[in-house]
Amino acid sequence: MFKAPRGTADILPAEQPWWRYIESQAAAVCRLYGYERISTPAFEDAGLFARSVGEGTDIVNKEMYIFKDRSDNELALRPEGTASVCRAYLEHGMDNQPQPVRMYYFADIFRYERPQAGRYRQHHQFGCEAIGEASPMLDAEVIHMALSFFSSLGLTNFTLQLNSIGCRKCRPVYLQELKKYYQPLSQELCEDCRTRLGKNPLRLLDCKKPGCQRAAESAPRSADYLCEECSLHFQSLKGYLGDLGIKYTLNHRLVRGLDYYTRTVFEIQPLEGGSQSALGGGGRYDDLIGQLGGKATPAIGFATGMERIVMNLKNQGVEVPAAEKPAVFIACLGEAARCEALKTAARLREAGVSVIVSAGDKSLKAQLRNANSAGAAYVAIIGENEVSAGTVMLRNMQTSEQQELQQDDVISVLQADKIK
Repeated sequence: MFKAPRGTADILPAEQPWWRYIESQAAAVCRLYGYERISTPAFEDAGLFARSVGEGTDIVNKEMYIFKDRSDNELALRPEGTASVCRAYLEHGMDNQPQPVRMYYFADIFRYERPQAGRYRQHHQFGCEAIGEASPMLDAEVIHMALSFFSSLGLTNFTLQLNSIGCRKCRPVYLQELKKYYQPLSQELCEDCRTRLGKNPLRLLDCKKPGCQRAAESAPRSADYLCEECSLHFQSLKGYLGDLGIKYTLNHRLVRGLDYYTRTVFEIQPLEGGSQSALGGGGRYDDLIGQLGGKATPAIGFATGMERIVMNLKNQGVEVPAAEKPAVFIACLGEAARCEALKTAARLREAGVSVIVSAGDKSLKAQLRNANSAGAAYVAIIGENEVSAGTVMLRNMQTSEQQELQQDDVISVLQADKIK
């Protein structure tokens, strides 16, 4: 028997209310901040992600799903959302629109990594991007938006972790200091970090192995090596966050897992769980549009995994709106009644009333059990007598009261009860 591939999960009907709740709250928050929805392909030219995410990252080196199509083009399933949005920004000339261009998305993300709680090889992401503005005020707004989103869901007990990792001007000096610090410790590092030391030392701070984390605690701090512009940007951001009443923790080890980040990086973490269970995060990527062939364009974004949010909502006991139940279940007895049931259901649906029609040759008792399981507010019973008389027996499932109605009266009775 076939099963879902390892690292994937079916989102069953019983789970859907959590997902619909998250999506509706995300869309509502984005509307408040002036963001418009964008959808991009599930796969792109593999070079897009190698250039944007960075060849020294685990995503590119180990985790991308890469394949060739019949025209021998090398493609990759989308391992993150930002690069695709930036590609669309360039391809469709959005730089000619008023800046910044604010967009949000829901996207399936694919990474070949070890499955664990809240992390899958195919997971679902909500993200937002603001492209075309360098002001730290925009950084503060994006952070405020992310926090507002989590609060709107009813989540509590999370912290904002904040850092600045500088720019192309000041980061090289910092990277040299990192190498000097780590070189005497190289034998204490994991195998991956020994490779990162030569290729991408910033990733050393992001390693989750206990030994590497201990070494990172005393590592040089990027905030101590910022150029004047980056330092001013970071100080201004912290000032704006203070004006908004947003508390944060400076975290010198926070670098995020993608090479395109510059200056501001942030992460929102639950009080219990730390960085490995982060709710979401993001940062500024002022060089990415230029790396993809466009002119230098500042930008900042934020993303969160929806599986991780569902897990936290359940852990915190947040109740979400239940899925809507059908208003009417039509139970029918006999072939003539089945034909009449289909016509009755069509009339009800045209009036905006949700209907389930029983199928098969079940007994009335079995059909009533099915109606109860479906959560229907009413059962419309149609048998041979009702077909002959042009009537319907309408049963209120809460009170068990029944009334025989003419076909034309059923809709008005349901509408009077505000049933949809």
